[in-house]
Amino acid sequence: MEDKKLIFSGIQPTGTFTLGNYIGAVRNWAPLQDEYNCIYCVVDMHAITVRQDPVKLRQNTLNSYALLMACGIDVEKSILFIQSHVKTHAELSWILGCNTQFGELSRMTQFKDKSQKHADDVNSGLFTYPVLMAADILAYNADLVPVGVDQKQHLELARNIAQRFNQRYGDFFKLPEPYIAEIGAKVMSLQDPTKKMSKSDENPNSVILILDDKDTIIRKFKRAVTDSETEICYRDGKDGINNLMTIYSSVTGKNFAEIESEFAGKGYGDFKLAVGEAVADHLEPVRNEFARLSADKAYLKKCYTEGAEKALRYSQRIVSKVYRKVGFVDRT
Repeated sequence: MEDKKLIFSGIQPTGTFTLGNYIGAVRNWAPLQDEYNCIYCVVDMHAITVRQDPVKLRQNTLNSYALLMACGIDVEKSILFIQSHVKTHAELSWILGCNTQFGELSRMTQFKDKSQKHADDVNSGLFTYPVLMAADILAYNADLVPVGVDQKQHLELARNIAQRFNQRYGDFFKLPEPYIAEIGAKVMSLQDPTKKMSKSDENPNSVILILDDKDTIIRKFKRAVTDSETEICYRDGKDGINNLMTIYSSVTGKNFAEIESEFAGKGYGDFKLAVGEAVADHLEPVRNEFARLSADKAYLKKCYTEGAEKALRYSQRIVSKVYRKVGFVDRT
């Protein structure tokens, strides 16, 4: 790989991404490929910390992989793979776990949240998965990790683990830094614009999935919650319109002043239709490319197999050195 800084990022295999995932994160990954060495991963091992239907997990993993490619991840420029295909992540996770304190893991806010949400299955994987997340990053000695607000604590833990390992065994791991991208717009629920758009929302009209067809997207936007006023402008107290303007701006590149001017004197119905059409047209190339990739299962398999081989070669060098540092006997 060229001598550039290395970025690592993983995404859970939820099958399809929301418009919020896409605008806030995934579409920003493709431009990074020209400036950095990028390693992207579908983290299926993380997914099983909560109960999964094996058939759905398998399909969701393949769909997530194909979607990343459809959103612009180029397998010739980046390493793109499925986490469970690369054994070094689990191997390094054990060693890092032996360099992580119980108290550190018990303070993880996501563990507390998920334990409450899945009270009938508080398994040890749910407790230790931040260590596996650290292994994902440190297996490549990544310089940078794109993180959202909810992952900052996990990155801080990865840095602490790396620092502790370095103090015990000599400097080896880089301390990964958060990569703060240009702020991807925060997309809110179409039915409750005070909440973030989420797939787990019980109301299907609240969320746009990037594989929704054009008619579905337009229908959901037509039903979007607004307010009792008629003016299309961005200001406090107009959460619904503010959200629609944010989305429209994200897919058209127009700023709020231009949007206000474009829709001056027009009603909310016209605006909601325009937002729906703009989003559907913007996502059409992604939907088409996803359909093409999904139909070519042999090509998809070639891509994820080669991606795993590249990831294993890269990470094996690092993990072999870690094995030596902790005192394991060389196998060869």
